[in-house]
Amino acid sequence: MDDLTPQTEPTPQMRAKRPANPLAGPYGHPIHPLLVTVPIGAWVASFVFDIIGFVADDPTPYAVASRVLILIGLIGAALAAVFGLIDASHITHGTRARRTVMIHLSVNLAVTALFLVNLLIRWLTEPERISVIGFILTIVGLVALSFSGWLGGKMVYRYGVRVADEATQREGFVPDR
Repeated sequence: MDDLTPQTEPTPQMRAKRPANPLAGPYGHPIHPLLVTVPIGAWVASFVFDIIGFVADDPTPYAVASRVLILIGLIGAALAAVFGLIDASHITHGTRARRTVMIHLSVNLAVTALFLVNLLIRWLTEPERISVIGFILTIVGLVALSFSGWLGGKMVYRYGVRVADEATQREGFVPDR
């Protein structure tokens, strides 16, 4: 029997494709990937505002904007983590997908902690200037976040976590009549 034939007992791969909880999003449309755009976008934007702040005559508005964006990213990361944990809870222990999700989770926790420290450092810096240490932490955080995103892509595109099963995916390639 091949992986495309329906079975009575779902395989670990099929369990990883189905939502663990209806709150995680409908089948084939998980919420976690949608939510991760908030911290990614906010933290990349804070990086851009830092660069502008370094060359601006008055860096104050850019320094404030960077702080606000880092805070928005932290809130978004917490929300995305809730839905990511729901998705991760359905991946069978002892599999490559589970190992990958645990590394993804660990890196994201480290990145979130790094941006929290980044924000605290910025709050201790005068509001009218860009923190060089904060800027360096942002760069390190974004590099680590890129690695974590690569792992997230591996889970979806290589292991098929939270995407439609093969039979459902095949529907999109049947010629129209």
